[in-house]
Amino acid sequence: MKKYPSIFNDVIGPVMRGPSSSHCAASLRMGRMCLDLMDGVIKEVYVEFDPNGSLATTHKGQGSDMGLFSGFLGWDADEERLPDYLQAIEEAGIKIKIDIHPIGATHPNTYKLTLKNDKETRNVTGISTGGGMFEIIEIDGAVVSMAGDFYQTLIYVSSPNKVVQEIENAMDCDELTLRKGEKTFIEIKSSKPLSKTLEKSLLKLEDVQVIKKMNPVLPVLARKNLQVPFITCNEMLAYNADKNLELWELAVAYESMRGNISKDAVFDKMRNILKIMQNAIDLGLKGTKYADRILGPQSLTFQERMDGKKLVEGDVLNQVILYTSAMMEVKSSMGVIVAAPTAGSCGALPGAIIGIGRTLDLSDDEMVKALLAAGMIGVFIAAHATFAAEVGGCMAECGSGSGMAAAGIVGLKKGSLNQALSASSMALQSSLGMICDMIADRVEAPCLNRNVMAATNAISCANMALSDYDHLIPLDEVVETMKRVGDALPNTLCCTGLGGLAITKTAKEIEAKLANGELNTNKTFFKVC
Repeated sequence: MKKYPSIFNDVIGPVMRGPSSSHCAASLRMGRMCLDLMDGVIKEVYVEFDPNGSLATTHKGQGSDMGLFSGFLGWDADEERLPDYLQAIEEAGIKIKIDIHPIGATHPNTYKLTLKNDKETRNVTGISTGGGMFEIIEIDGAVVSMAGDFYQTLIYVSSPNKVVQEIENAMDCDELTLRKGEKTFIEIKSSKPLSKTLEKSLLKLEDVQVIKKMNPVLPVLARKNLQVPFITCNEMLAYNADKNLELWELAVAYESMRGNISKDAVFDKMRNILKIMQNAIDLGLKGTKYADRILGPQSLTFQERMDGKKLVEGDVLNQVILYTSAMMEVKSSMGVIVAAPTAGSCGALPGAIIGIGRTLDLSDDEMVKALLAAGMIGVFIAAHATFAAEVGGCMAECGSGSGMAAAGIVGLKKGSLNQALSASSMALQSSLGMICDMIADRVEAPCLNRNVMAATNAISCANMALSDYDHLIPLDEVVETMKRVGDALPNTLCCTGLGGLAITKTAKEIEAKLANGELNTNKTFFKVC
């Protein structure tokens, strides 16, 4: 079965706080579903991470603990209290133990969880797949596939036959599957919650032991027989052969069919996303303050030097650098941002689109169209490669952001569809093999530099495409190459803190100072974001 990403689920979103969408938002969503599985009451959690995965070294510094524990509390990804998660967990009386030992994980972002309350114990295994997306792959020893885009009902049974018949007679399920593990349950996926009438009827059956209801956590739901108009660039061009649509219009057509929502609703959703991005940048430009980080608000100095004509001139380029920096600083100070396509790469796309849009005095609607065009490129990457740095290095994050931004910039300049695809191809080609090696386990450096590089690379590639440079390799083939290159990267260079700049002498000194509370990045700066 093909994967059909949603622009608002997989590509531009979630709206969140925290350093990493792979760690914070994905684990929070997983925790929310675990809370539902336990009927809203969790007393104890045993968390297991594999030493060969990414989470063994990054679960605390990159916010996995913060996200997961906050999910157990029922919080949203943009909850203001997220930095205070440890105090809130203690006040809630939830006991959590984390162990790092071999669990046979095959994915670097694997969470093995044992959940307890006074009535029951449940076992859940899930993975973070990039950009805030996740998949629960096992419950109570039974293989499942839950991504948070359905209403999920689990009906634990001693014998399934009569129960299945009762369900099939009473409702039209999107999926109904018998799962066998340590315990046997019937899994129902539906676009609507189980009705109270059917729930009462099922609980009267002798074979039904307990019913668990898990709510969706993604903004755009899936459904039975979900279809999209295209899922590769070549398919999109074939679809458009007799329509002559622009890339943003193709994105609207795709997301409208994917999400079963109107085209106007798609545009309005992206307009709301743009407002959140603009607000974050404006906050960043006022200065940010946060103790647990390694970089202060450097965009303030950039603004000062830019205004004082002390930088190499270039209004658009410098505005984009400024905006990209401001967005990253808001992210690092626990402000509200949009993962685009990830939190670690949240600066490049809005920095480029909003920076250029404001410099050229373009309307918000023009910037919305550019973001939609960028989202369509992201769909192809999400479907056929990855946004997870733990799997594909920074190529998957900042590289993807650059390829998306390049297409959006061409749209801002009224370039053609082919020019937008060419720009995206060249930007992605320029990012192949880029590693992920955060300093001191904080998604700040060299992440800030690479977001700026991604944004400025996008401008260069957009200008080359607008000048009809030949990109040579079609976009679909570049995305396929991203996947192959990512698979070839060693895990030490994929967001584990075990290679690259992360193991330099100075990086280790910064890490030690941070751990001892000796690093002060807040001096002389102004407003808490």
